[in-house]
Amino acid sequence: MLTNRLWLSPKQKGRGEGTAPNDEPAPVVHFKEPALRAGSFATDTSLFHIFYDSVIPPHVQLQSFQPISLPYLEKTVAAMKPSGSPEDVIPPRLLKEVFPFISHNVLDILNSSLTLAEVPSAFKHAVLQPILKKPGLDPTDYSNLRPISKLPFLSKVLEKIVYEQMLTHLNDNQVMDIFQSGFRKQHSTETAHVRVFNDIFLALDSGFHVVLLLLDLSAAFDTIDHNILITRLQTWAGISGSALDWFRSYFYNRSARVMLDGCSSESQPLRWGVPQGSILGPLLFNLYILPLGAIFRRHAVSYHLYADDCQIYFSFKPTQSMQVLSDCIDNVKLWLADNFLHLNDSKTEVIVFNPHSIPAT
Repeated sequence: MLTNRLWLSPKQKGRGEGTAPNDEPAPVVHFKEPALRAGSFATDTSLFHIFYDSVIPPHVQLQSFQPISLPYLEKTVAAMKPSGSPEDVIPPRLLKEVFPFISHNVLDILNSSLTLAEVPSAFKHAVLQPILKKPGLDPTDYSNLRPISKLPFLSKVLEKIVYEQMLTHLNDNQVMDIFQSGFRKQHSTETAHVRVFNDIFLALDSGFHVVLLLLDLSAAFDTIDHNILITRLQTWAGISGSALDWFRSYFYNRSARVMLDGCSSESQPLRWGVPQGSILGPLLFNLYILPLGAIFRRHAVSYHLYADDCQIYFSFKPTQSMQVLSDCIDNVKLWLADNFLHLNDSKTEVIVFNPHSIPAT
């Protein structure tokens, strides 16, 4: 009989991997045990919208981005890493050194963007520089290359300002999915693993079988539809007014070119996806896939997300039908197709846990 807890050995604690206890004492992470029922791990749906489309009440709308003060800008720039684009007129390291002399000019530019809801065109061009995914791979095979997107330094400063104001709004109104661990403070792969493993151990301890599906999305960040994302910001995140207009400008007329071995391609428009290498990109992706959680909750299927990695799991008795899980997967596939996201079937894995195959402790 498994105990209702997740054991973490000293070596595994940092990786968030669950294991049964061995001969030596291991630290224990205790959890409040939920009331288990077939097909669910007692997810609290009261915190979430249970329909595919959600309307945020007017009183929680983020209607505009507020201008910033000079001290706030100076603090933001000082905290930024000196990374930018090869097209930056002033290299980021030098810009940070001379910033006290140009800070008022930069402040005017950024505040104008926030108040006029318009992103400067120079901020919307990226330079892609491919690098090898792993040392020793064949550089002539393009599948071995990973494109690194480099954006102007000041564009990242502007995004950081918008990010902070937007994040305050999202956190204050509990917009984010609490089972999304990607790109969030106090969340990590470890917190995701601990929660999933603990739920599975609890189910097995109660005599349930558990099926775990590891879903893989192909190039998810690159296929996001801008119009759908704008609608999602409005209906799910409560972004409206000039703040929403700012995002329309942010996505309008973006472009990129490739630089490799001193050669450069012509600039090409970027009509889909969130900007790689941007500060806002990961947050926007998390908002884009918010309805996925509603689908899982509607079918009473447990889940956990880490950016575009999705783990869904379902507890059942041998005599119970799996139709609920099958219907859930069908709805997920339909939603992904409607939102221009693709499920990579070849990399999707299924694991079935049998309570009788787990050694007693």
